[in-house]
Amino acid sequence: MSNVLEVSGLRKEFGGLVAVRDVSFTVGKGEFVGLIGPNGCGKSTTFNCISGLLEKTSGSVEIFGEDASGLRPDQIQNLGMTRTFQHTNLWREMTVIENLLVPPRGQFGSSIRELARSLLLPKNQAEQGRLSRAFEVLDQLEVPHMAHNLTSELSGGQSKLVDIGRSMMGEPRLLLLDEPVAGVAGPLAMKIFNNLRKIVDETGITILIIEHNMDFILRQGVDRIIVMNEGRVLMQGTPDEVRNNRAVIEAYLGAAGESEGEEE
Repeated sequence: MSNVLEVSGLRKEFGGLVAVRDVSFTVGKGEFVGLIGPNGCGKSTTFNCISGLLEKTSGSVEIFGEDASGLRPDQIQNLGMTRTFQHTNLWREMTVIENLLVPPRGQFGSSIRELARSLLLPKNQAEQGRLSRAFEVLDQLEVPHMAHNLTSELSGGQSKLVDIGRSMMGEPRLLLLDEPVAGVAGPLAMKIFNNLRKIVDETGITILIIEHNMDFILRQGVDRIIVMNEGRVLMQGTPDEVRNNRAVIEAYLGAAGESEGEEE
């Protein structure tokens, strides 16, 4: 299995604060991998360095064998990687299908809304292909019935699904998802993970997903889990190996104890 992502000795400092300390891991082609750890352990900062939103202090990031150091986020996307964020940023005055039609590369128009609506009435084969792809993505996520709903009418969980769908429109080979089920009710959160597992199995896409809730992700069928704590990689392994690792349990219990102390 070839690696699509290689992170070596990644370090990120903010002044005197070291947020990520010499983090190294790989993700193989067609893997569904979880990146977990207590709040503040450096997960999102690691994502931001990989995707080019933050300039790393040191270390290297290779995506599909290409050195991504110093590349802009759009250049990294052109390598075949797309990411989402903890908070969705949908165009609320537009429908679900219109939101999905905007992201593909090479689209131009006088306004985002006009562009999306023009693509609902395809004039050529390329536009017809984009429209077909949008409905295919909604089918993969099992939400084709939401196509013509305004995103302002969606629940938080449904918005997360649309955000994932929008990220898939560019047909990435590597997808980074930052807490896609945060704040989502249990049944829908499980549905999102089940759909992601199915997409990995059926398309061969690689997914690296941040999740804070260890108990939840251990039940969701990921292939492998990378555990971070205090800016470092604490361990890597299968869900069973993570579940039975004392250092992981202590890291989470320690974080829970600190949170309880802060609340008091």
